[in-house]
Amino acid sequence: MTTVTHSAFNDLFSVDLISKGLFAVIVLLITVLLANLAAALIKRYSQKLETALPVSSLTQHIAKIAVYSIGALIILNSFGVSITPILATLGVGGLAVALALQDTLSNLFAGFYIVIARQIKIGDYIKLESGQEGYVTDIDWRTTKIKMLPNNVVLVPNTKLTQAIITNYDLPDRRVAFSVELSVHYDTNLAGAEHIAAEVAREVMHDVKDGVPDFTPSVQYTSFGDSGIGMSVSLMAREFAGQAVIKHEFIKRLHERFRKERIVIPYPVRAINYSQEKAQQ
Repeated sequence: MTTVTHSAFNDLFSVDLISKGLFAVIVLLITVLLANLAAALIKRYSQKLETALPVSSLTQHIAKIAVYSIGALIILNSFGVSITPILATLGVGGLAVALALQDTLSNLFAGFYIVIARQIKIGDYIKLESGQEGYVTDIDWRTTKIKMLPNNVVLVPNTKLTQAIITNYDLPDRRVAFSVELSVHYDTNLAGAEHIAAEVAREVMHDVKDGVPDFTPSVQYTSFGDSGIGMSVSLMAREFAGQAVIKHEFIKRLHERFRKERIVIPYPVRAINYSQEKAQQ
């Protein structure tokens, strides 16, 4: 009788263990699926979520960690494991780990600060005090990735980024105002040249994709130069990288228009005093 009871107990224990194991496997598979699904949804709907939640690799990792943590708690609970002692053990061991991984954790929390503060976001064009500049492509648990215009990537530790002096060309607005400097001959009709430059600038603002159609360009004479009168024309681009295209098109069109109107853009002039040179010989 005892043998039968012991055998039945073993069978029940085996069945219970198998059922719990299957449950744990199912929960693990669902957890992995939900974690990947959460990360994919955050990435897919990043533009809609950006207004409420800054989106980056760090955000996706946080979502995965949260889902994995819930799944781990469910699995432990199914096996009847008390979570309180585990948390206490992790608290004691966590102190030693924090000391060993001080630099890594500093970058991690710096990454949290960058994401939450939202002074630097993915897609922003920034310039570091060290001279590197480009678009922010990602913010992860250790570094911030900056893609430069020559198609190179600069990896900046998050702690260094929070301590650096940074120019963000997308704050408070992505649009960037800039000026093109030139000069006209002293015999030029200044009012006419000003009108032509402003007209060409408006055409460029409307015709070029990177221009800002509702921006009104301004023309100002700035100096009496050595070879001509200095002129400054203000323009605006939708974003920092668009300046080059707008400058190119404006200079090309203005040069052609000035040639038609016979407005001279003077060459640099240098006078040589021959009599003074001969006297020194």
